[in-house]
Amino acid sequence: MPLLPDVRHLFDLPEDVAYLNCAFMGPLPTVAVEAGWSGLARKLRPWTISPDDFTVPVDQLRGRFAALLGVPDDADGVAITPSVSYGVATAASNLTLQPGQVAVVLHQQFPSDVYGWQALAERHGGALHVVAPPADGDWTSALLADLDALGDRVGLVSAPPCHWIDGAAVDLVPVGAAARAVGAALCVDVCQSLGALPFDMAAVQPDVVIGATYKWLLGPYSVGFLWVAPHLRGGVPIEHGWTGRANSHCLACLADYTEEYQPGARRYDVGEVANFALVPAALASASLVASWDAHAVAAHAATITDRIAAGATELGLQVAPAHLRSPHLMGIRLGAGVDTEALAPALADRGVHVSVRGDAVRVSAHAFNSLDDAERLLAALAEVLRGPGS
Repeated sequence: MPLLPDVRHLFDLPEDVAYLNCAFMGPLPTVAVEAGWSGLARKLRPWTISPDDFTVPVDQLRGRFAALLGVPDDADGVAITPSVSYGVATAASNLTLQPGQVAVVLHQQFPSDVYGWQALAERHGGALHVVAPPADGDWTSALLADLDALGDRVGLVSAPPCHWIDGAAVDLVPVGAAARAVGAALCVDVCQSLGALPFDMAAVQPDVVIGATYKWLLGPYSVGFLWVAPHLRGGVPIEHGWTGRANSHCLACLADYTEEYQPGARRYDVGEVANFALVPAALASASLVASWDAHAVAAHAATITDRIAAGATELGLQVAPAHLRSPHLMGIRLGAGVDTEALAPALADRGVHVSVRGDAVRVSAHAFNSLDDAERLLAALAEVLRGPGS
């Protein structure tokens, strides 16, 4: 049975909607909507906005991200960004490859985790190396095999905890060890996992962690974060806003220009970081997610995806075995003769919402989902696959 109490009432999710599509867009909880509206309303009376409003909520959000990453005492390592691509661009501008080295990515990795690393490799006379899709679905083994074969030709490894298309799991602990063994940087995109899966910073030992709030952190669009290891905190930001500088707390002395930065990764913050609508909403959502134990969320989601996997198999569909898929995110492959693109709209017509990515129907479950959602999906799948008139 699910391990979390019912939290559906914290969202505007009608009873006739089975929303199994958090991997596309997480719903904002009502508390985040209220916080966002309240923050936006501050601009109705701008004389009520104080200098602290540019820093205190942002640092609270920074601290919340650090806690979710499992490093609650390392808020200094977190920068606030608008997107994963911004985080990748920032990291790429502060990393180097040797001529002939490669940046390693997975086949069909999300574009934001490809273009920036490709540009980094080309800038330094290297190339992008794409790990081929494993026939057995074991991305961890495939990635480790390529790292072993490439050896010290590897300058950077970009890998997520799970593949965004179908939730195929990647064990980042041995991947991190393999990257360190050849002197390569490890960059992890947790956009499709943080908030639904625990992250063990100490075990993975990444150089960079990048994420966004609008999926599993149930936050607004255009808010993300970048955590960088201590050895990367003295780099150069991709934009030079005033809030990243050492004297930014003093609005009256901003013209006293300085070469010094705020401590830690704050220098990498996006310009106008103190967004008075988005920051309060993101903080409210992240605080709610943080109040749920990540291990319990993962176990809760697994009860739902396990039921969907069993039911899909009974319908003659293909799913990865449990040890190769993530507990919160899975892909269902329909086989030849099924119009995959038409399936999601057909399910939506029946109040069931999922995504189609690549050749997989992508199904995702979070704390607000229940086994009832799983049964509704399976019933709708069976109906759609039988076709009209059956």
